[in-house]
Amino acid sequence: MSYLATHARVVSALVMREMSTRFGAKPGGYLWALLDPVSHIAFLSIIFMAIAHMPPLGTSFPLFFATGYIGFQFYQAMAGYLNSAVSGNKALLSYPNVAPIDTMAARYMLQFATTIIVAVFVLGYIIATARHAVVIDVPPLLEAMFAASLIALGGGFANSVLFTMYPIYEKLFGIVTRPLFLVSGVFYIPDTLPPIAKDVILFNPLAHIVMQFRTGFYPQYRAADYDRFYVWSVAALCIFVGLMLFTTSKARLRDR
Repeated sequence: MSYLATHARVVSALVMREMSTRFGAKPGGYLWALLDPVSHIAFLSIIFMAIAHMPPLGTSFPLFFATGYIGFQFYQAMAGYLNSAVSGNKALLSYPNVAPIDTMAARYMLQFATTIIVAVFVLGYIIATARHAVVIDVPPLLEAMFAASLIALGGGFANSVLFTMYPIYEKLFGIVTRPLFLVSGVFYIPDTLPPIAKDVILFNPLAHIVMQFRTGFYPQYRAADYDRFYVWSVAALCIFVGLMLFTTSKARLRDR
């Protein structure tokens, strides 16, 4: 119990440190966390409103793109933040009480809370100003959020090790994952694609997560191609492989 209590205090302290480092003492740091998704959603809405009369779901372009973008951000923002959790806190690992996994836990909790707050503010404003009432179904949202964050966490565990072992892998990872935004169904519905294209897109578990996230805001959207078993199998595999690499490389993570 004392071991767990020690690590709980360490993680709490790291969360406070990460908040101060990431957002700073001025409100502008927190404001940027909102401006980033708002700018992307506004840009997509303006572009597609100019070329289409109606969004693929519902009647609100901002709501459609917000549900796609924010659903995707539960993975993307988390992954980007976790990949540098250990390297960004390298100096603190010289203290015996601070373990590499503490840095991951702190960043996971902070980013998850940040994305939820951003989702509440952004989606809340869009829903409050919408012309038609929006019925929210919470369980699909929670499932999508946790599945996305766990895939990112597993990847973060693995990448923390692989980035230090193979610097070229970090560059390749950035190149390979850059198109994820385009193949995750953020600004379209995979169901409407031709069969060959749809099969390729649905190989990406993030496309399933975005679909599931959207069902929480669109009761009429059934997401017939959503595969729960596939999504959670990928999440479990990512956590298993990531933890295995992470726990067997603790000495390397402290030394590098």
